[in-house]
Amino acid sequence: MSIVLFLFVLFVLILVHEWGHFIVAKKVGMRVDEFAIGFPPRLFTLKRGETEYTFNLLPIGGFVRIFGENPSEPAGTDDQNRSFSARPRWAQALVLIAGVTMNIIFAWFLFAVTFMVGVPTAVDEAQATDAAELYISGVLPDSPLFTLVPSGAEVVSLTTEGAALSRLVPSEFSEFVQTHAGQELSLSILLAGEEEKTVTVTPVTGLITEDSSRAAIGVSLALVETQQQNFIDALLSASVATVAGLRDITIGLGTLLAQAVRGTADFSQVAGPVGIVGMVGDAASYGITTLLTFTAMISLNLAVINMLPVPALDGGRLVFVAIEALIRRPLNPAWTIRLNLLGFALLILLMLVVTWHDIAKLL
Repeated sequence: MSIVLFLFVLFVLILVHEWGHFIVAKKVGMRVDEFAIGFPPRLFTLKRGETEYTFNLLPIGGFVRIFGENPSEPAGTDDQNRSFSARPRWAQALVLIAGVTMNIIFAWFLFAVTFMVGVPTAVDEAQATDAAELYISGVLPDSPLFTLVPSGAEVVSLTTEGAALSRLVPSEFSEFVQTHAGQELSLSILLAGEEEKTVTVTPVTGLITEDSSRAAIGVSLALVETQQQNFIDALLSASVATVAGLRDITIGLGTLLAQAVRGTADFSQVAGPVGIVGMVGDAASYGITTLLTFTAMISLNLAVINMLPVPALDGGRLVFVAIEALIRRPLNPAWTIRLNLLGFALLILLMLVVTWHDIAKLL
């Protein structure tokens, strides 16, 4: 199921990206020969106007074929002025950045939907409603529960012989533990996608550094409630989330690349396709809003990565367009093809390295 979800997410994000290239190419007067959904082998084709809309067997994205985009493509006569290379440099640049722009807009849209549907948010105990749920937000490494309960688990109940926690809020949870110090407690938790689990624990002293005499079981708690926003607030919050996501991803990727140049990069901390499959499955298990948020972040990652000035990526091709604008003549097609192949080879090598680390984590 996780693989199917991953392929669907990848399919949608690549299709959105290519749709950006397609629609802007049309708007600036380029001839678009093909808009493909999926990758060959081809299943069937519909032709509308000058463009073929092809539906292919492999559902892993899509592509757009613009006349004259390939430097080695033979020059035509009828529509030569509508080829990619014949259009003004600003038009070429718009087409190249359109895919990235669509990924950013799509991420913003997904964020807006999640804020309108409702996002789990930590709330103050005094302001929480009856719909609020108690979650374990952290577990101390030296606590009795460190290997028994994970962060993110929902607290279902806390009982001991002859007594039970009446209200699932942090203050009463802490008071219950303190009151029954030295007694064996039964803690029932629920993790997304799993069955309810009950563990036993006895409160001990010395876990709280500020009050070493206070009994505790070593968990920090958060009261979480799903909060919905109206249309306008959701759009504003989505804008903030999109900008913050782009900033954090850019900083993180820049740091990784700088470390790679210095030879200190830790690629084991980077998730490739295998790792993302598991992440998509985990996100889906927490609900639709978590999956939408995760998809939005992947879309922003694709946008940032695609703008890297590496041949074969949109950013690298944008550099070629900028150079041509400065020197006022096209670059040698043979060299651009070689550089694009080199960039593609480097990207494949990086993908293989990251995928190897993903697989190594599973072994």
